[in-house]
Amino acid sequence: MTASSVSPSVSVPARRLDRKDARTLLLSALGGALEFYDFVIFVFLTATLRQLFFPPGMPGWLAELQVYGIFAAGYLVRPIGGIVMAHFGDRSGRKRMFALSVFLMALPTLCIGLLPTYAQIGIAAPLLLLFLRIVQGIAIGGEVPGAWTFVAEHAPPGRVGFACASLTAGLTAGILIGSLISTAINTWFAPAEVLGWAWRVPFLIGGVFGFLAVYLRRWLSETPVFTAMRESRQLVRELPLKQVLRDHRAGVVLSMLVTWLLTAAIVVIILMTPTLVQSQFGIAPQRAFLGNSLAAFCLTLSAIGGGLLVDRLGRGRALLIGSLGVFASSFALYYDLNHGGANFLPLYALAGVFVGVVGVIPAVMIAAFPAPVRFSGLSFSYNVAYAVFGALTPPLIGTLAPKLGGMTAAYYVMAVAVIGVLVSVYLLRTKQRFHEH
Repeated sequence: MTASSVSPSVSVPARRLDRKDARTLLLSALGGALEFYDFVIFVFLTATLRQLFFPPGMPGWLAELQVYGIFAAGYLVRPIGGIVMAHFGDRSGRKRMFALSVFLMALPTLCIGLLPTYAQIGIAAPLLLLFLRIVQGIAIGGEVPGAWTFVAEHAPPGRVGFACASLTAGLTAGILIGSLISTAINTWFAPAEVLGWAWRVPFLIGGVFGFLAVYLRRWLSETPVFTAMRESRQLVRELPLKQVLRDHRAGVVLSMLVTWLLTAAIVVIILMTPTLVQSQFGIAPQRAFLGNSLAAFCLTLSAIGGGLLVDRLGRGRALLIGSLGVFASSFALYYDLNHGGANFLPLYALAGVFVGVVGVIPAVMIAAFPAPVRFSGLSFSYNVAYAVFGALTPPLIGTLAPKLGGMTAAYYVMAVAVIGVLVSVYLLRTKQRFHEH
């Protein structure tokens, strides 16, 4: 069978969400939470790693910049990991790559917790840290698209939105867990204890629980969609990515645009805002991070709500509601901050609710590609867009801030939310072109 004759979709019998599906979603979300925890715990401990892995005489700003550079390296290699793992996921099976990605995250996380510091082995310490971070980036590049593909292809038709959203909620819960554990370490232990040994605890916890996630994923089965393709000889014969770039460019563009919305919502509202409100608006650190915890908690819950909207209203309408909510809530949050910030906590929580649009986005991307090249199409689009927009967003906001003032972050998110609105209109007009399975 030639690549051009591959069926664009695979028929899966209609049925209800059963106990086996629930177990699959639970184990997938748990593994995703642990893997994302392993990936983000690094940034929560930046100040500590700066002191431990670079020469003591180095200026603080330079050491911090180098730590962030190591952190960024994990993002930059995401497309490489995603493309390679997606290739084998489309050719050999979703389950194998799904388990491999967790292993590749758990091992370097555990090793970071055991690494000697600069005082013990010199320049080898930051080099080893960089290498382990790169392995983490390769793993996360395959995990997120692979996880969305895996749970979507396990879900019954009509429940794909909920399946993808439950996995997304698990990923965001990993961010929240990382924030809470790093806060607890810095609260329970004196600074000298943190530098001496306690900084290792979050990494060791992540490594151990990551291996537990590897074990748990042994109980998951291959997706019915991939199994049906293999049995009917519909697996893609040529390079999956080659077929994606030749035949599904519209799906690539669509997926990159919605990924841009995802990065704007997550990077600006969830990750950057706690720092911005302290530096630009004088919000106390404790209040800033309380607001962030509230927003992250609301995001985790509302992501599931976004998936339920997809199943009930369709991808286009759900994305439209989420994009308009992101537009309005980001404006309200930063408008209030520019006028004293009296309502900072409730408005930040509200913004977190509408960032739950990230629960809609994976269902949009899943439907943009047919099953034989779905993993590769989603992985390439998501990882390349996330690497580009995720890397450019902070410096772009910093560059525009002197001209646009305290509303800069909001204006950026609002502009990208308009793109989300336009994509939702496109979905409503062309939904017949998209693939449910």
